[in-house]
Amino acid sequence: MITICKSKIIADVHSLISGHVNTFNQIPGVVIIHETVNWTVVYMNERGLKQLGLSLEEVCSMTNTDYYSRYFNEKDAKDYVQKIAAFMHTNNREDTLSYYQQLKFPDVDNWVWHLSSTKIFMRNHSGEPVLSLTISIPIDAMHHMAAKAERLLKENDFLRNNYASFSKLSKREKTILREIALGRSSIEIADKLYIATTTVDTHRRNIRNKLHAKSHFEISQYARAFDLI
Repeated sequence: MITICKSKIIADVHSLISGHVNTFNQIPGVVIIHETVNWTVVYMNERGLKQLGLSLEEVCSMTNTDYYSRYFNEKDAKDYVQKIAAFMHTNNREDTLSYYQQLKFPDVDNWVWHLSSTKIFMRNHSGEPVLSLTISIPIDAMHHMAAKAERLLKENDFLRNNYASFSKLSKREKTILREIALGRSSIEIADKLYIATTTVDTHRRNIRNKLHAKSHFEISQYARAFDLI
């Protein structure tokens, strides 16, 4: 059965999607086609509809806000939604954008990590994107990619919450922050940078005060999140 939300798309779009439905239903993941104007769903393969427990008509009738607030983690969406918008704006025919998403399905308490890839599926006569195609594949909770996605999300949160504090550091303080995070002593840092040990100790105090860091772990968090190590 071909499931396409006809009320939202014109005949040539219907024909284009219909020609790929069999392939979409064989993919071991969820296939979603969105309108790029208001980002509503116009097609979802059988696997996706089964996971949501909805018909395509029900999915299509949902507003953008309702659809995303019901199934997607708002925290990590802040990161990839901006990337998708920028990707659509570049309008490159060959490129594909990949990103991590957390989704929650009916009767499931935990978020499920997915690796999703989006590309432009159709353009109008002016060459502007009108449909996007996304393939989303779940990542096993024990797989190292899920752990990596979790770590990246936490680091993104840390970046947003602590950028103001980090920006107060001078160039020299950032250099010393990196050395501290790598576990080097004041004497080792002083020898490497050709400065006095007392100067390093002063920088250490200033760094801790500016970052409100009370431990080596917190110092290392800044170094990792802001790509110093």
